[in-house]
Amino acid sequence: MAKVRLDAIEKHFGSVRAVDGIDLDISDGEFLVLLGPSGSGKTTLMRLVAGLETPTEGSIVIDDRVVNDLPPRERGIAMVFQSYALYPHKTVFGNISFPLAVEGLPRIDRRKKVEWAAGLLGIGHLLGRLPSQISGGERQRVAIARALVRRPKVLLMDEPLSNLDAKIRHTAREELKLFEREISVTTIYVTHDQTEAMGLGDRIAVMHEGRMLQIGTPGEIYHEPANTFVAGFVGIPPMNFLEQDDSVIGFRPEAFLPAELLTGNDIVRFRFRVERVEDLGSHWLAYGTIGASKAVANLLLRGSIDEGEERDFAVRVRHIRRFDKATGERVRT
Repeated sequence: MAKVRLDAIEKHFGSVRAVDGIDLDISDGEFLVLLGPSGSGKTTLMRLVAGLETPTEGSIVIDDRVVNDLPPRERGIAMVFQSYALYPHKTVFGNISFPLAVEGLPRIDRRKKVEWAAGLLGIGHLLGRLPSQISGGERQRVAIARALVRRPKVLLMDEPLSNLDAKIRHTAREELKLFEREISVTTIYVTHDQTEAMGLGDRIAVMHEGRMLQIGTPGEIYHEPANTFVAGFVGIPPMNFLEQDDSVIGFRPEAFLPAELLTGNDIVRFRFRVERVEDLGSHWLAYGTIGASKAVANLLLRGSIDEGEERDFAVRVRHIRRFDKATGERVRT
């Protein structure tokens, strides 16, 4: 395991700043998620750590050693790609052992390491099969085992679950979290999926247009967003926003409830016109408007809410977040 530190990292492609002045400290054994939309710079940042790109400015430090000029094989890192990049003509054993064979490790030692990695990920019974004979989730575990077999200091994962269907992706996410707890290797994980980020990360770094907008635990990112971008990007449905003079106020849909359900003096009322009600089984979503602004309420019980009606909803003051209208930055009160 190792600590990773990024000091004032920049990466320019011509006039485009793909990564723009990022400082980041990743603790030994931490699972850090880089979260952001396509084009935010998260994969470029990972490639810089891996040594697949060279920074325009700044330093990359792994285990107290500046690695800017080191090739990938000398950085003590391993990478799992979105495509898994398995060799179709090699067995699972052959795929996992390939980096060890390249290093010239004796076959008996290779087998021990492969059996260790395969056992850790529960794929020991698949060692004799070809990639075409196993499922997508199993291929993903083979790719991780191949990365782990060299005992890397840092594991880099670039959207490894994106090619799986929804049900397998949920299961694979659970397996990844259990695996991370057991192996405790320092991990940097790239995704655009906020559910993955919230479920997997010890901390989340939210990126947009090459910049890092906020770093924090999943709870901090969700409940205390640093700006309107983070507040609107994290959360399904995202935070509701209403303009008030020179400010924007925001509140989460689950805090927006029929007024009769909230008592006390610490509530703010809004007149909510319900346009559509959506039944999602475990909860209901009521979509509508507050004045000219769109809003949504996330309700455990539908009650008597009907489409087309207008009624009072409310939010407790402690659940309201205020942002500067011009910059979008959080206003602390």
